Amino acid sequence: MEWWDPTIAAVGLLVGVVVGLTGMGGGALMTPALVFFFGVPPLAAVSSDVVASFFIKPVGGLVHLRRGTVHLGLVGWLCVGSVPGAFAGVVLLRLLGDGADLQQIVMRALGAVLVLAAGAMIVKAYLKLREREEARARGVSENDGPPLSSLTVRRLATVLVGAGGGLVVGITSVGAGSLMIVCLLFLYPSIKVAQLVGTDLVQAVPLVASASVGHVLYGDFTLGLTGSILVGAIPGVWLGARFSSRSPGSLVRRALAVVMLASGVKLLGASTALVAVISLSAVVAGAAAWSWVRVRHGLAPFVWQQRRREAAARPSA
Repeated sequence: MEWWDPTIAAVGLLVGVVVGLTGMGGGALMTPALVFFFGVPPLAAVSSDVVASFFIKPVGGLVHLRRGTVHLGLVGWLCVGSVPGAFAGVVLLRLLGDGADLQQIVMRALGAVLVLAAGAMIVKAYLKLREREEARARGVSENDGPPLSSLTVRRLATVLVGAGGGLVVGITSVGAGSLMIVCLLFLYPSIKVAQLVGTDLVQAVPLVASASVGHVLYGDFTLGLTGSILVGAIPGVWLGARFSSRSPGSLVRRALAVVMLASGVKLLGASTALVAVISLSAVVAGAAAWSWVRVRHGLAPFVWQQRRREAAARPSA
């Protein structure tokens, strides 16, 4: 491959926009796209995407640092586990085999993690919904609460979460922005979701740096493939971040969850027909179930209805 491929760059641009809009989806979208649409071997796709992420992750991290939504102590203890865990994940790949056997292992592992990540996104959305309900019950804004600096870090548990997340990212390039955040939400229920997202994004920078070193040394890193991703992804992240405040982020995240589920099931060996059935069921049944959950928590079935309700409740000037 030459130093860049315009088609892969175009896909990188689209993925970068999604990352900028939602703060997630890089490896969960780019790696399966490389495997399915470009015929890139799974290990090469993971390796190149991990290295590309090293240049993309700092964008979101800097934004959250400026907003003050990062707990640096928590970042440090996560990195104690995630940095060696990410490197160990790459080394583990090499110990598992070589050639076609290794590619099959990577593909199945990636599929399993994508399915888990899709479920983790649903759990995170529910926990955020419950957080808003509890804030309304107390008559306070969901942004109110104890200062982030007052958090007591549970060191051992945090290191273990970091190690597990780093290991998964090193093997599949997926998991830093989905699986780890859900684990941290259960570990630190008093923290706001936005604060955990910011903390996770900052700790993901050294995590991905460690995984990148591992993949350059032991993986199947390809400069042309990584360059193609970056040519599109870097401006895409910038564009997505600029329009994130005016975009239907919740709708994009739901679509992302369905795509991750479909990609994961396909990588696990399901037929195209079964993938289509699962995807359609997720869209229809998922929308109905989520509307029911919203009503159970005192909200209108759909976001646009809730916004109308809140606008009508505001006193007129």
